[in-house]
Amino acid sequence: MTTIQFRTDELTKTKAAAIFQQLGITMSDAINMFLHQAIMHDGLPFEVKIPKYNAITLAAFADMEQSKGKGELGKDACSVLAELKADDEDID
Repeated sequence: MTTIQFRTDELTKTKAAAIFQQLGITMSDAINMFLHQAIMHDGLPFEVKIPKYNAITLAAFADMEQSKGKGELGKDACSVLAELKADDEDID
């Protein structure tokens, strides 16, 4: 066995550790999985690209995060869909 040391910011480490804990693996397990996958793929085991979001999409993401999935009127998607379905039934 050998040791690898690397640096990351505290928030990244904390968030990743919480995910790995839910999966029942350690940080070392996750890093080893990544290294094995890199070997198997003969490169990075995922696509690397810069996402290109426009201002409208970024604003929608921010709104979703702030409202925790509720729209401007405090309704969730299921409530809105139920209202739309009821409106359609009224038209028939």
